[in-house]
Amino acid sequence: MLAELDPSIGKIYCHGAVEKGNDAYRRSGVILPETNYVGSFTRKHDWRGSIVVAVPSVHGTPWVKKFGRCSTAMASGWMAVRGARRRRSVDRGFVLSDHVDWPSLIQAIEACNPETVWLTHGYTAPVARYLIEKGRDAKVLDVRGRNVGDEDAFDDESVTTEDIERTTGEKPTT
Repeated sequence: MLAELDPSIGKIYCHGAVEKGNDAYRRSGVILPETNYVGSFTRKHDWRGSIVVAVPSVHGTPWVKKFGRCSTAMASGWMAVRGARRRRSVDRGFVLSDHVDWPSLIQAIEACNPETVWLTHGYTAPVARYLIEKGRDAKVLDVRGRNVGDEDAFDDESVTTEDIERTTGEKPTT
């Protein structure tokens, strides 16, 4: 998303977590516009006319207050859902998902040619089934800490003890 921002519309400032990601992207050859780390400026800094890119968790926190009166936005696939912008209490919503599409996912797997494909969230069962049918070793990995009720949360009822043992090589404890 940052690579597509037009820096002529104003200076671009980034939250520390975002700036660390920017550094990694730049080191790997991705061309990004010039950004500035928010934490390197004083509280009295004039933020007017600028864009501040931050992680969603800072929305509504004291961190945001340093910018004074501002308009907020969120880029997420969830913005395609009716009412999401209002529920997130943001002024603008941009539909942009960080989830990969099916052809790109399969292309990436083929390009990497991994011995085993570990699937952590999303539509893990259909992807695993497809890959297995194509002759690949694919396993669903339980990622603890997912929020129950998330669309992509691990469904404990759909996985048997044998599935877990076969996937991890360990007998699950209950």
